Amino acid sequence: MRDAPARREEPTDDAPRTRGRAPLLLGRLEKLLGYALRRAQVRVFQDFATEMKEFGLTPGQLGALLLIEANKGLSQSELGNALGIDRSSVVPLIDRLQRRGWVRRAACATDRRAHALELAPGGTALIQRFLPHLEAHEARIAAGLSPADRERVFALLSNIAVR
Repeated sequence: MRDAPARREEPTDDAPRTRGRAPLLLGRLEKLLGYALRRAQVRVFQDFATEMKEFGLTPGQLGALLLIEANKGLSQSELGNALGIDRSSVVPLIDRLQRRGWVRRAACATDRRAHALELAPGGTALIQRFLPHLEAHEARIAAGLSPADRERVFALLSNIAVR
């Protein structure tokens, strides 16, 4: 049995574009949650890159800084787990943040093999400088959502992330 042809939709800002032709048919992609999430992620990352350009931050670096700010003494393994990345990616991430004067490694009181992460003074100052930009970015990407919609999106994404 063949699938019915996908419907044509009016172009939106996030619809794939073609040159001078009708919008592309999404076909099976139209029903794939992963595709919709990826399109949203691309849009969010583009806005993030524009808004945070002056700080030279990636989303991963920002996530690491905010997690370290909220959890002084966090281990590199805990940071990797919270960010969903493996140890081979955490070490270079922390190295970059440390070279920029934003994070420092301290001896862990409970495990001599581990490092406790904390913000360096430069990291604390950086967060204070970028927070208004981060808030503006968040406001733009959530502009079409009511507060209830926003909470629902968080809940739904959490359901996907914990599986």
